[in-house]
Amino acid sequence: MSLHVFLYGAGVSSTLDSPPVPTLDASARTAPRRRTRFLALPEARWALLATAAFLSALPLHFADAPGWTYGPLYAIAYLAGGWEPALEGLRALRGKTLDVDLLMIVAALGAAAIGQVLDGALLIVIFATSGALEALATARTADSVRGLLDLAPATATRVTADGEESVLVNRLSVGDELLIRPGERIGADGRVLDGTSEVDQATITGEPLPVLKTPGDEVFAGTLNGTGALRVRVERDPADSVIARIVILVEEASRTKAPTQLFIEKIEQRYAVGVVAATLTVFAVPLAFGADLTGALLRAMTFMIVASPCAVVLATMPPLLSAIATAGRHGVLVKSALAMERLGEIDTAALDKTGTLTEGAPEVTAVCPATGSGLDEDALLALAAAAEHPSEHPLARAIVVAARARDLRLAPARDFTAKPGHGVTATVDDRFVTVGRPDSGLDADTDAEADTDAGTDTGTGTGTRMDRDTDVEGGTVVRVERDGALVGTLLLADRPRADAAETAAGLTALTGTSPVLLTGDNPRAAAQVATATGITDVRASLLPEDKVTAVRELQRAGRKVLFVGDGVNDAPALAAAHAGVAMGRAGSDLALETADAVVVRDELVAIPAVVRLSRAARRLVVQNLLVAGTFITVLVLWDLLGHLPLPLGVAGHEGSTVLVGLNGLRLLRESAWRRPDGGRPRAL
Repeated sequence: MSLHVFLYGAGVSSTLDSPPVPTLDASARTAPRRRTRFLALPEARWALLATAAFLSALPLHFADAPGWTYGPLYAIAYLAGGWEPALEGLRALRGKTLDVDLLMIVAALGAAAIGQVLDGALLIVIFATSGALEALATARTADSVRGLLDLAPATATRVTADGEESVLVNRLSVGDELLIRPGERIGADGRVLDGTSEVDQATITGEPLPVLKTPGDEVFAGTLNGTGALRVRVERDPADSVIARIVILVEEASRTKAPTQLFIEKIEQRYAVGVVAATLTVFAVPLAFGADLTGALLRAMTFMIVASPCAVVLATMPPLLSAIATAGRHGVLVKSALAMERLGEIDTAALDKTGTLTEGAPEVTAVCPATGSGLDEDALLALAAAAEHPSEHPLARAIVVAARARDLRLAPARDFTAKPGHGVTATVDDRFVTVGRPDSGLDADTDAEADTDAGTDTGTGTGTRMDRDTDVEGGTVVRVERDGALVGTLLLADRPRADAAETAAGLTALTGTSPVLLTGDNPRAAAQVATATGITDVRASLLPEDKVTAVRELQRAGRKVLFVGDGVNDAPALAAAHAGVAMGRAGSDLALETADAVVVRDELVAIPAVVRLSRAARRLVVQNLLVAGTFITVLVLWDLLGHLPLPLGVAGHEGSTVLVGLNGLRLLRESAWRRPDGGRPRAL
C-alpha cells in the first residue's frame, strides 16, 4: 500500500456528505450501519505517522546517538503533524485573519530554532493527536445521523401492470405500489393496501415489539417486515422520507452557527492578535532585564501555546450539534444551531388548538338512535356510513372510519347526491337516507377552518360548517333520516391528543407558567380542550393577526415565547415568536418553512423534551467555557509567575481542548432525551 493511499484513502470525510447512489447489487439491500473508524480519517493517519516517527526518534535521542539518526525522524514528525494546520494558517493569514492553529506551529518551530527539537516535536504530536480526536468526535456525530440512511434498503420491488420489477429506492414515486416480502425492509414511507404482517419498527419508533400492520396502516422506510407479505402504496417521496428529512436538516443545521459561537468567532481574531502581542512582550521584557535568550524564548513559546483559545473555540458547537442529532433521531428536526440555542431560552409556551393540541380530524364520539326508530347504535352508524361512503368530506370519512372500527357491514349506496349546505342523500337497502345538518339554526357559510381554525365546526359531511348553536360540548351534531323520518343523531368532535395534557404539564414545569392556548375556534370548544389539558389561559376566536398580537404582547412583557402550531394561519405567529415549532405530519408547507423546528411524527410530548435537551446543550456550553477559561488562566499564570515546562503546557492546553470536545458529545447518548414524565419517547 502506498503512503498516499494510506494517508488519504478513498476520500473519507467527517462531514455529512450525500450518500452515494446505490447499485442493484444484492449486498446493498442490507447495508451495514456506518461507524467511522479512527484510521479512516486523514487526520488520524497523519497523527499516527507523526507519533510513530517521534517515538522512533525518542530512544535514539536519549541514547546520545548521532543527530543524523534521529533528526530525520523528528523532521517527519514535524511535517506529518504540522503541514496541514500550517497550510490552513497561512491561507487564513493571506485573508488577513490569524488562525490559532498557526500559533501552535510557530511555537513548535520556535522551540526547534533554539535547539529544543524534542519539545517542538512533542507539541506537534500532541497537537496532531488532539486534532485527530476532534475529527473523530465530529465524524461520530455525523455517523449518528447519517447511519439512519443505512436503515432503508437500496432497492424495492415495484408492482406494475406487467408484473414486478426491482428498482432503486431513490427512483420511486408517490403512488407506486410496492411488494414487501417476508423478512424484507420497507423501502419508502407509505400505507398498507393489502396483506397482514407484523413489522419491526424498533429502529424507527423505538417500540420493543413488532406492530401488526393491516390495510390502511402507515409504514416507514427502514422498518423490517415480519412473516407476512404486504402491498404498500408509496405516500412520500424517498428523498422526503422521515429518515432523509432528518439527515438533510441536520446537515443544514451543522452549517449554521449559534449566537454564542458567533460571539466567540468575533473576538477570536482580536484575542489571537492580543496573544501574539503578549507573547512578544513576555519574550522582550525578560530579555531586556538580562534573561538568557533560550529561557526567554521558551517562556514566550509556552505562553503562546497555553494562551491560545482552541478550547474556547471548540466549546460551543459540539454540544449544539450533538443536541440537533439526538433530537433528529427522536423525530424533531431542529433547523439550525441558532434555533437549538433559542429553544432553551424560552420561558412561556403558546399553543394552537386544532391540529396541535387536538388530532385535527373529527371522530364520532356519540351515536344516539331516536326513540322508536328500531335501530341500535351499530345499525344507525352503519346506515349513516353507507350513505356517506362515497363522500370525501372529513366528517363523512370519520363516520365511515367509526363504522369500520366496529366491523360493521356497509350496504351498497345508490343515487348518491351531495347537497352543499344541506347534506348527502342516497338509497340504502331501498330506503331513502339523508345525513346532514339539523333543520334549524343553520349557517349557509361554506367557509372552513382555514381562516378561523374552527376545528370542531368543520361541517356535516356536506362541505359546509355547522352554525355555532349546533355545537354540543364542543362537537358537531349530524342528523340521520330514513324515508323522511329522524332515526338518530351522531356527535363528532376533534379530540385532544393523548399526550396533550402531559405536554402542557411538561412545559409548565420547564417555564414555571402554564401555556397559553391561542385558537381561532369558539370559546366553548377552546374551553373544553383547555380543561382536558390543564391549560388555564385561553384566548379564543382569534384571527391570524390576533395570534401574532398575543405573542407580541407576551414578548413586550419580557417573555421569550415558544409558539407551537400547524396551519397556514399559524405561520405569522411562528415567525413572530422567539422560537417556533410546527407539527409535521399534517402541518402546512408555510408553517413547516417558517418554524425553527418540526415535530415529524406529531408526538406532542417531544416538544418539552427538545426544550429540555436545548437547555442541557446550553449548560454544556457554559461548562465548556468555564473549563477552557480555567485551564487558560491557570496555565498562563503558572507560566508568568513560575516556571511551566513546555511539554506540560502543551499537555494542559491540548488536554482541555479534547476535554471540551468530548464533553459536548455527551448529548449523543440516549439518556440525553427525556420525556416530561422521565420516560423516553419513541426514537426515529
